[in-house]
Amino acid sequence: MKILIIENVWMGGAKYKLFDKMFLTSFSILPTLYARQIAAITPKKHTVSVLSERYSKIDFDESYDIVNINFTTSTTPRAYEIADNFRKKGVTVVLSGLHASALPEEAKQHADSVLLGRGEINWLRLLEDFEKNKLEPMYQPINYNESTKIPPTNIHLPGFVVTGAIEATRGCPYRCEFCPEANIPGGGNFYARSVDEVISEIKSIPQKTLMFYDTSLTINPSYSKTLFKKMIGLNKKFFCNGNSDVLARDKELVSLSKEAGCLAWLVGFESVSQETIDEVGKKTNKVDEYFQTVKNIHDNKMAVIGDFMFGFDTDTPDVFDETLKVIKELKIDIADFCMLTPFPGTPIFNKLEKEGRILTKDWSQYSLKNVVFEPKNMTPDELIQGLRKMYYEFYSTPYTVKRIVRSLKLGIYPFFLVLARNAIANMNSRRLFTSRR
Repeated sequence: MKILIIENVWMGGAKYKLFDKMFLTSFSILPTLYARQIAAITPKKHTVSVLSERYSKIDFDESYDIVNINFTTSTTPRAYEIADNFRKKGVTVVLSGLHASALPEEAKQHADSVLLGRGEINWLRLLEDFEKNKLEPMYQPINYNESTKIPPTNIHLPGFVVTGAIEATRGCPYRCEFCPEANIPGGGNFYARSVDEVISEIKSIPQKTLMFYDTSLTINPSYSKTLFKKMIGLNKKFFCNGNSDVLARDKELVSLSKEAGCLAWLVGFESVSQETIDEVGKKTNKVDEYFQTVKNIHDNKMAVIGDFMFGFDTDTPDVFDETLKVIKELKIDIADFCMLTPFPGTPIFNKLEKEGRILTKDWSQYSLKNVVFEPKNMTPDELIQGLRKMYYEFYSTPYTVKRIVRSLKLGIYPFFLVLARNAIANMNSRRLFTSRR
């Protein structure tokens, strides 16, 4: 069979300049590893192509047996358009990804079959069913166990790729009410690969720098410590996600990550208000531990990338000034600011829909940069202007230069990371948000 796997890269509605595209391409920043993992396990008797519209156009006249389109909520209209075009030509279409898993009945209107959850195991069964002319309308996820193998991710991509990618663990048991990944079918089940298997794959990745796509490498500290110990001496550099509680309390894990080659930890701080953290069920966050989290990472000469979200029911217009004040005191190296977005399938979406506060179901607006619900303690315009203020002020030229210079003490690799991310954010800070509702 001839199979096409399409991964719609989420661009959040922004128009990217040439330099931005080169940066994203070179550093292999993808919304998911799904396409590469599915391609890796597809039986060799089939011909498989992996395509991203970021790199090339889709040829609808090409003859395919199956097209698997993996997409996120903000790319839903384009995904459905692609699916409809292929189906008009008689091609079997499979839809997968976060949005398809959250709203499978909606997705089914544009597909012959929907693959729910991560779905690698069921992908193989789907292919067998298709060959037998017994394709099912939906394939539920299968729980992982010790015998399960997460597919490798070292599938070649077009273009010059500096950063490789890998997944050592999967799933998150905390299931924060705003998180789409943890709330899809099977997303709350934590699973860890064999450390030796992960090490073997790391050795096979040609790039010196790689990104761990795990939800968090602090969910099982014992596992991560073992992994980091075995990575020492591999001469690899990497980035990974972690939770603030473990990074604040477990100095051994932080130190081992540095020895293993870690350049930066991505930490979902979300809010500087403990009331907000408690409201959304972020069990791993204690605001009074944030300073220790950052200190432990900086003491080991690694950068801190902090994620912050705005629009929670406990947020008032003064949350922006307070957050800016705290993150400057924390001396965070890179910060990402986004709008609370109630993605379908999450508890926060169900809550807001029940309360009649969802403003639109135009899924293209669900890019973390638009107001798609009615905030409780501020107007939509105040929320948008507050987000703009965060980017304008945090990525103002004087403060950006100050952070870049300060990062020199972290070493050459973290410095270049901080330089690149801050430079791009500084250039983009005035055009990240639309005024549309």
